[in-house]
Amino acid sequence: MSDTVSFTVPSPGGPLPVTVSYARVGRGEPLLLLHGIGHHRQAWDPVVDILATERDVIAVDLPGFGVSPPLPDGLAYDLPTTTAVFGAFCEALGLDRPHVAGNSLGGLIALELGREKLVRSVTALSPAGFWSQAERRYAFGVLVTMRRIARRLPLPLVRRLAGTAAGRTALTSTIYARPARRSPEAVVAETLALAGATGFDQTLLAGITVQFTDDLPGVPVTVGWGTRDLLLVRRQGVRAKRVIPGARLVRLPGCGHVPMSDDPALVACVLLDGSSR
Repeated sequence: MSDTVSFTVPSPGGPLPVTVSYARVGRGEPLLLLHGIGHHRQAWDPVVDILATERDVIAVDLPGFGVSPPLPDGLAYDLPTTTAVFGAFCEALGLDRPHVAGNSLGGLIALELGREKLVRSVTALSPAGFWSQAERRYAFGVLVTMRRIARRLPLPLVRRLAGTAAGRTALTSTIYARPARRSPEAVVAETLALAGATGFDQTLLAGITVQFTDDLPGVPVTVGWGTRDLLLVRRQGVRAKRVIPGARLVRLPGCGHVPMSDDPALVACVLLDGSSR
């Protein structure tokens, strides 16, 4: 079950309303979970039950993704706006500097929240923003192709493909190292989420100039990278460590770009460790 919360975010023309959908479960210190571009909060489902035994877990749909409405006209899908959105989101839910974990775009947002001192720890799984220009162009090209395919496939065909291990591999092997482990229902849902993501194009456009270059002194940071990440190659993790020397760089053996379903136990352990620092 998901809930929604509405709040206002500053804009050049004055405060504008934003609504975010989220699911909350568990008890303990709050841990905010942020997904990647074109995905939805269900990307975290393989690890949520494990995390919820020790954390108050809040998994969100980014604005314009999943079932969260798009941002209103006057708000850009850029990093400063997204940071303001989640600062306001935390305030609306009464979350005082939660721990945050993010994957891909969500990892970049998590790091930015850490840079702004809005969170008490950051765990970033294959975060965006540590690419060379060639690596960024490659990743964006792959993402655009994945979205084009998702939008063109008729739903009955998506369901047929998702019903077989080979079909799930064809649909999702770019982001998962073990795509056959995904349930047919999950693959159908995330294909539809990618096809219907109203914030996709503007978010990708805003990302063209993004490069994360700041250290995060005073904020515990964990960066995890899958050894089989085909979208953002793992040498970007070494760059992240150079930018954030105090970060703990964790290797995720056998995991792809979205590692939560490739090895739920390992990823949950990394998230719990990262939010204990």
